[in-house]
Amino acid sequence: MTVYYTLTFLLLAAEMATFCVLVAPLPHTVRKRFFNFLSESPIIAKIAYGLKITFIFVAILFVDALQRMWRVTAEADLARSSGSGGHDVRAETNFAARKFYAQRNTYLTGFCLFLSLVLTRTFYIILDLIHTQEEYAKLKQDTAKSSSKQIASEEQSKEIADLKKKLAEAEAKTRDYDILKKQVAQNQSEYDRLATEYNKATGGVSDKRKD
Repeated sequence: MTVYYTLTFLLLAAEMATFCVLVAPLPHTVRKRFFNFLSESPIIAKIAYGLKITFIFVAILFVDALQRMWRVTAEADLARSSGSGGHDVRAETNFAARKFYAQRNTYLTGFCLFLSLVLTRTFYIILDLIHTQEEYAKLKQDTAKSSSKQIASEEQSKEIADLKKKLAEAEAKTRDYDILKKQVAQNQSEYDRLATEYNKATGGVSDKRKD
């Protein structure tokens, strides 16, 4: 295996390890800090930029390996169709080895590119999930606060209604007392008038205290 395919294999192994870390069942706090670090760190941003350039070269290697695989397959088919009754074991072994290496390089670079897309999509899905969970927690807290305030306002409204009711009852009692007081005053004045008239008619002197 050449140097660049060896590096491609190491990159594929690193992608597999990164994918296992991303989907690991970590606590919410640890996962939140980890993904915030990956999304906000300038060092990680530079590494991601370098990996994008690296994947461009991996894509070139994928196209080259695919072309070699097709070419080796075509040469092997041509050799079989043009061969006379005998078979050259060395030639067949050579074609089989070249086909195996071409297929290995194609699968290696292809899986490396595919896993890079899977990693990118998985990272952003989990990051959106974390943000959604934070928004849900904030909304839940706001809802709890608003409901508690609503309950407190309802209790205050009930207390105000009770106070208004008691005030209305007190005002009604005050009005009844005033009416009763007026009636007593009227009765007292009427009694004095009748007593005065009676004394005049009988020739006596009015004594309100005695009466």
